[in-house]
Amino acid sequence: MEEDAVKEQVYTIPLRDAKNAPKWRRANRAMRIIRKYLVRHMKADPEQLKIDKTINEKIWERGTEKPPRSIRVRAAKFEDGGVEAELA
Repeated sequence: MEEDAVKEQVYTIPLRDAKNAPKWRRANRAMRIIRKYLVRHMKADPEQLKIDKTINEKIWERGTEKPPRSIRVRAAKFEDGGVEAELA
């Protein structure tokens, strides 16, 4: 993260709702849950949210059928309203 972040927070995002999706869609659902959670908690526009590829790699690590139950994410909000998230 860069040093000019106004607000930086570490979140533990529960991904248990991804289990409600069909097996072949669970990792996709988990990524949508992460995006929705960060937009809500960081009060950001969905277009200004940037998710680091390390989060994507962690979700897809065991394939599409078995995403993790939860994930820890460090999110930073900048003065221009942009939000960047990376694996904590």
